[in-house]
Amino acid sequence: PGLEEALDERTSGRGLLEAARRCLEPPPPVPILPGDLDDHGEGVQGGCSRGRASARGCATPEASQRRPLRWWPHEDAKARSGARRDPDPGRRPRRAIPEASGGALRRGRLQAPLKPEENPAEAFTDSSLFAHWGQDLSPENRRIALKQFQYYGYNAYLSDRLPLDRPLPDLRPNGCKNLTFPDSLPEVSIVFIFVNEALSVILRSIHSAIDRTPTHLLKEIILVDDNSNNEDLKEKLKEYVDEVNTRKPGFIKVVRHNKQEGLIRSRVSGWRAATAPVVALFDAHVEFSVGWAEPVLTRIKENRKRVISPSFDNIKYDNFEIEEYPLSAQGFDWELWCRYLNPPKSWWKLENTTAPIRSPALIGCFIVDREYFQEIGLLDEGMEVYGGENVELGIRVWQCGGSVEVLPCSRIAHIERAHKPYTEDLTTHVRRNALRVAEVWMDEFKSHVYMAWNIPQEDSGIDIGDISERKALRKKLQCKTFRWYLVSVYPEMRMYSDTVAYGVLQNSLKSDLCLDQGPDTENIPIMYICHGMTPQNVYYTGNQQMHVGILSPTIDDDDNRCLVDVNSRPRLIECSYAKAKRMKLYWQFTQGGPIQNRKSKRCLELQENNENEFGFQLVLQKCSGQRWSITNLLKSLPP
Repeated sequence: PGLEEALDERTSGRGLLEAARRCLEPPPPVPILPGDLDDHGEGVQGGCSRGRASARGCATPEASQRRPLRWWPHEDAKARSGARRDPDPGRRPRRAIPEASGGALRRGRLQAPLKPEENPAEAFTDSSLFAHWGQDLSPENRRIALKQFQYYGYNAYLSDRLPLDRPLPDLRPNGCKNLTFPDSLPEVSIVFIFVNEALSVILRSIHSAIDRTPTHLLKEIILVDDNSNNEDLKEKLKEYVDEVNTRKPGFIKVVRHNKQEGLIRSRVSGWRAATAPVVALFDAHVEFSVGWAEPVLTRIKENRKRVISPSFDNIKYDNFEIEEYPLSAQGFDWELWCRYLNPPKSWWKLENTTAPIRSPALIGCFIVDREYFQEIGLLDEGMEVYGGENVELGIRVWQCGGSVEVLPCSRIAHIERAHKPYTEDLTTHVRRNALRVAEVWMDEFKSHVYMAWNIPQEDSGIDIGDISERKALRKKLQCKTFRWYLVSVYPEMRMYSDTVAYGVLQNSLKSDLCLDQGPDTENIPIMYICHGMTPQNVYYTGNQQMHVGILSPTIDDDDNRCLVDVNSRPRLIECSYAKAKRMKLYWQFTQGGPIQNRKSKRCLELQENNENEFGFQLVLQKCSGQRWSITNLLKSLPP
């Protein structure tokens, strides 16, 4: 039978599933114990990153704001649909540092995946993999599952035992099911990019795309292999592709890189291979929900300058359950880490949960008119690996005459890995890529990116590569200013143009110690060994406030914390609260001079204290002449 006939067999999918099953090796000859899968219903369970980090390094709603939906049998989604649930801003990937210095570092080093033959892992029975799954596995099965988890960043052991055509809950708002769409919609090419992905995960992505995209709209599927060394992704994947293509020649194309190019260039490779009028660029660890394609293609048909993101749900990396995420826009902070946002007020006023959500940026996966994507400049291939390319695309599209939308009626579930396949240190690449964006698109606001990363604007020591072509592109497209973008598209973003100095703050009495925000759960600043990371970031403003810690990205986030004299003790209090309560939050500071509270006249100084870990504590006292210096000056300090 032809592929079209196989695609029409929505209830069984026999043609393609048989090809996939012949391609997949049987799972290891170990028993599936009763406790392995029964909790999720006969082996089928409801299920971008990272626990809290998607594959894009994107922030996600806090666990307390998520509602996992076990969908076999799944709850009735009708009562949930359309209910307003504001997402928490989320957080970026972290790595632990001593609790005394902020508890967890906000720019973290990610654990590199291990190869399957490495680390027998008997000692890792407390792994997060087993927190909600696998308690009844035998020790041998745990060892096998954990080795695969360390390699892939998700539960490949379980994935290999789940149906490739498993059902998904329909989490669309109720009104989506009543929408009608034009008969004549453009075809779409779906691009999946991957490196060392589990074969069963790739095949499930393919099957969900085929099963839940109308046959007449899906022109082709393109697989971009970014130089995987996993043998399953060579011959076995080729066998599957060849068998599918005997049913419909050329339906699945495979692009293989002979060296690892990274996510950004892999997406562009997929776009170059695509031939449909619309291209959908996805990771190869997603599952499509029913009705995802028609809303997207309708919006692009109406206006080809729209770049569309679906609404994302989470496939939990440990047990593959689906977590329904709140409807969200997509934005970024000043380090250009992407993050979910509350939809704008204009969207809430519509009282229509099916309406497109205006979005300042993109989380990662998106759908775009193929020719418009080229006209607008594709992705910045001068960036490395991944991180920042989605933010750059959103900024560029808006400033150059297009728009970005998130569609509530198009839902896609995405595995958020526990660790990433490309690199063990995502931060290095995101920082470099962020500086490229700042220099090309952000005008005078580029200082905010340097401040957030605690990097000097002059002689930063970071080679961002040649940006002349990207600057020429901006000129050619006659793009608007970044100030226009902040005012018109992303008014929720906080501006810090009043900052006059930033960096780490050191005292001449003990120059290897830096002012530090201290534990996240407390409001007491401390002195700590200098490491120059987020908990030690200090920002001194023109109105003489001193912010310590992370720069608050948006007005929906907690405010910055200001240094305040509270009953002769240094404390960190939210700036807006301290100002409203007329607290002592203004400080006179000159480079190489004292830090003196304007109202109390007490100075921030170090005092020897043998009970302190480093022999000194912060105090407010009569000025004794201690001198402070900060790393970077933007303007002359106020008198």
